Amino acid sequence: MDSQPETLETLKAEVALARAKMADDAATIAHQKLEIAKLRRQIYGPRSERTARILDQMELELAELEAAATEDEIAAERAAAKTTTVAAFARNRPARQPFPAHLPRERVIVPGPTACDCCGSTRLRKLGETVTETLEVIPRQWKVIQNVREKMTCRDCEKISEPPAPFHVTPRGWAGPHLLAMLLFEKFGQHQPLNRQAERYAREGVPLSLSTLADQVGAGCAVLEPLLRRIEAHVFAAERLHGDDTTVPVLASKRSLATPRRGKTHTGRCWVYVRDDRPFAGRAPPAAMFYYSRDRGGVHVDGHVANWSGLLQADAYSGYNRLYENDRKPGLILEAACWAHARRPFFALADIEASVRRKAEGKAPAPISPLALEAVRRIDALFEIERAITGRSAEERRAVRQELSAPLVADLEAWMRQERPKLARGSDVAKAMDYMLKRWAAFSRFLDDGRICLSNNAAERALRGIALGRKSWLFAGSDRGGQRAAAIYSLIVTAKMNDIDPQAWLADVLARVADHPASRLDELLPWNWRPAAAAVSRAA
Repeated sequence: MDSQPETLETLKAEVALARAKMADDAATIAHQKLEIAKLRRQIYGPRSERTARILDQMELELAELEAAATEDEIAAERAAAKTTTVAAFARNRPARQPFPAHLPRERVIVPGPTACDCCGSTRLRKLGETVTETLEVIPRQWKVIQNVREKMTCRDCEKISEPPAPFHVTPRGWAGPHLLAMLLFEKFGQHQPLNRQAERYAREGVPLSLSTLADQVGAGCAVLEPLLRRIEAHVFAAERLHGDDTTVPVLASKRSLATPRRGKTHTGRCWVYVRDDRPFAGRAPPAAMFYYSRDRGGVHVDGHVANWSGLLQADAYSGYNRLYENDRKPGLILEAACWAHARRPFFALADIEASVRRKAEGKAPAPISPLALEAVRRIDALFEIERAITGRSAEERRAVRQELSAPLVADLEAWMRQERPKLARGSDVAKAMDYMLKRWAAFSRFLDDGRICLSNNAAERALRGIALGRKSWLFAGSDRGGQRAAAIYSLIVTAKMNDIDPQAWLADVLARVADHPASRLDELLPWNWRPAAAAVSRAA
């Protein structure tokens, strides 16, 4: 009878061991698939924003599988410890990279033995030491900085004098530059509304009211206004821009509702114009300028580019049409269409993987259109050529396109014009073809100008943060709130495009902008910025 409990524990341990091995295998397979996908993206270049979303999904899946595998591993170890016949299971993990050298090290000395474990002798000599490093984090520390100004009186004339008050980031402000930068970046860069920030700060022992935080956000936006105008001027000094927009839910005002209901919103728009000359080896730093509007009227676009002319890469939104008129003042804007937009409806009709997935789920598989599949194949051939010339000069790009892409574009046009009359007017494939054929001059313009990109992905990447953040902040509180958001998005996205930590940049700029000479304000722009400590050491 005594062997029955032991046998039961052994069976449990073996089951736990098998479950741990299966979880480890699943995590390993997911990790290898992710690495393969990343290597393909690195070799062949970014295919589309859809590929980026697939990689994000694969990383989320890998994280879940890794967590489950570790959990099962620990369970298997505990079960094996209760038996004498089942060996513990240990996962094969990749060698961990050493912790960054710039992190401070705190040495905790564990005293060695005072007597030999073997013979009991006390004549011991230090041979060396074994160091085990553990990564730890210190919870956020709050502190109050007291600026003490000594008040002096003159013994001769009894005049009382004291030094001037120190500079605050905002008028009558109390928040230091790092705190204000954190508020702005958390709200607009990490999509954490102020009410959630206030709750977190209260749990850390620093109660700050929502209105108090909002007051600092408004003041911070006002302080950064000069930098925003410099970024705007830089963006619209470009000869080519990417343009796009996305929806922004905005809390409706009571005046606009006949019968106001609590929480009702209307759909505003957030527009972005991106300057990115890197695809054709341009030396101008990248930047993005955001605008907010209450609706999607074309009049807003007219105002954004009122004093600009050049190449505009955008979708086929009708509000842009007035920009492309030949007699436009102050100058002509040429349309450059986005081939990624044109490819999407074809791809949706030729998505074999989606059809297989629907069939596996017991749903009716979506029909695959041979014409759509052929259109995707032909368009992908153009993107394949583009991957090889990204980052080369405009002249080189144009030469390659004339040699390799021009014949493919001509064949694609001839093929679509041949197949289009055979399709019904309401056919989805016909609609996708009409979208391109009606704008063929805009789609083929890239052949004659090496500055033009094949897609408008630069603008879509800039808007991606807003699309993700909508689920967190739900809606903007007002039109003014949408305008403030657009302003700070411009600063944060521009910093990211220049590989600058937005929060560190904002903190340093907020600390320096008040006494920084206006004639040297460009030094604080993300592409020129150097931290204050680095600037001082370089000057020394």
